Formats: sequence, C-alpha cells, structure tokens
Amino acid sequence: MTAGDNQADAAGTSATPGISGAAGAAGAAGAAGAATTVAAVAAVGTVGVIGAGVMGAGIAQAAAMAGCAVVCVDTSATARERARRQLVEGRFGLRAAVERGKLDAAGVDRVSARIAWESELSAVAGAAVVIEAVPEDLALKVRLFRALDRVAAAGAVLATNSSGFPIGALAAATDRAARVLGWHWSSPAQIMRFAEIVVTEHTDPDAVETVTRLARGLGKNPVVVRDAPMSWGYVANRVYWAAVAEARRIVAEGVSTERDVDQLLVDCFRWPVGPFTMIQGATAGWT
Repeated sequence: MTAGDNQADAAGTSATPGISGAAGAAGAAGAAGAATTVAAVAAVGTVGVIGAGVMGAGIAQAAAMAGCAVVCVDTSATARERARRQLVEGRFGLRAAVERGKLDAAGVDRVSARIAWESELSAVAGAAVVIEAVPEDLALKVRLFRALDRVAAAGAVLATNSSGFPIGALAAATDRAARVLGWHWSSPAQIMRFAEIVVTEHTDPDAVETVTRLARGLGKNPVVVRDAPMSWGYVANRVYWAAVAEARRIVAEGVSTERDVDQLLVDCFRWPVGPFTMIQGATAGWT
C-alpha cells in the first residue's frame, strides 16, 4: 500500500450525499484492509534483502513502498549505486510511481529513506525476514544460506527468490530448516502481484504465515505450493519455460520472429509482455 493508494481510498470513501449503504460498507472494508496491511508490515519490522540486482532492488522498493524498513546488502558498490539510482529514476521507480498517481511527490524521499544500502551481511542481523535475491547459482545460494544462518536473528525467516532450486537443499545448509522457504517473485518485483511461496514438509507453519501476511501487506497475492525437488521451477516456471521452449522452436523453424511471437501472445492471452521480452527485462532490467 502506497501513500498514493491511501489518498485514492480516502477520496473514494468520503462522505457524499446519496452514497449507498453498499458503498459505505465497501469503504469500511477498504479501511479494514488498509489497517491489516499496516499491521502486517509493522509485525515484521525490518526486511533484509540480499542482492541489489534487478530483482533484489525491486524487492527492496516494494517493501519500502509498503512502509517496511529495508536493509539491502550487496558487496558491489557499483550494484548498490545502480540500485539506488534505479529506485528513483528507473522505469518502475519512485518518480514513475508519482507520475502514475501511486505515490505523492514527498513520498520519493520518504520511501528512499527507508532503504539502507549495505555491503556487509551482518547488516541484516535485525531483520525478521531476509529475502535472498542473488544470481541463480545453487552453490552460491547454499554458501549464502550457511552464512545467513550465522548472522540472522534466531527466529528470522530466510526466504529465497530462487526461480526453481529445491528449498530443501538450501534449508539443509542451515540449522533452522523449518524457517527456510521459497518466496519466488516476478519481474518487475515492485509491480507484479505474483508471490509463489514454496514450502517443504518440514517448514514451520508460523514461518509460512509470517511471509504470506507480509506478502499481502506488500500488495502481493501469495499462493503456497509444495517443493518438488526432482523438478526445477516450482509451478510458474515449469509452465513458463515450457512455453519459452516452444516459442524458441517456432523462431528456429522460421515460422515467426521473437517480436511477433511476443506480440501474438500478448494479444491472445493478455500477457503484459511476451516470453522473449520477459527474459530480457528480468535479466537486464526494464527500460
């Protein structure tokens, strides 16, 4: 929920002659929803994000716009500076949010101030939820989760934004396997409502509740799925990459071009972008 959204809610539920009881009830429900959002964010407190790339920076922005204090860690000063700049100036950054009416002008500085850009992993020691968003390299993620287990608060939930690696493998690298789960985001993270929450048979229900409530507080629509360690991709990516594979075959056979495949799928299925554009945006950023 952003400041701009709150203003829109207030405008939509103001006392007006002739307003119906149903509209009044809808306004009350909206106010209750806003209160739930605030409570969910307040209950978590600080959110840690590891990685300031396209996904990590977007996740940090989404959490900060919802009102969370955020600590985003990246060892690269270049990555941190780029993320800080994209937060404000990027296609889906704060100034763009102002232009879309999702944030008031003063919110640019207010939201920016909620994010601390750090270089040391120990900076997330006070976070209740830590979201890993480093490159999709299993060995790297295992090493990171082992290190996070040492520095994160005892009860903190450690979530991975992996696109499909087994959650059990990452959990096994820690001494808190029940507090490790998947929180798979879609790009651009600050816009998309997608929240694929991936759990194992050992995941603590309290950890699942903490993350799903936080996701709703960030304006996402969390769906909990089971880890399937023998198949890469959870649910969304197993379906998506099957579509990508077929799209690539179509282009290789000379049936169509990447651009036209994207356009056909956007027009037919109302996708926001086609598969080839999605790959480019998720990896190199949205321009």
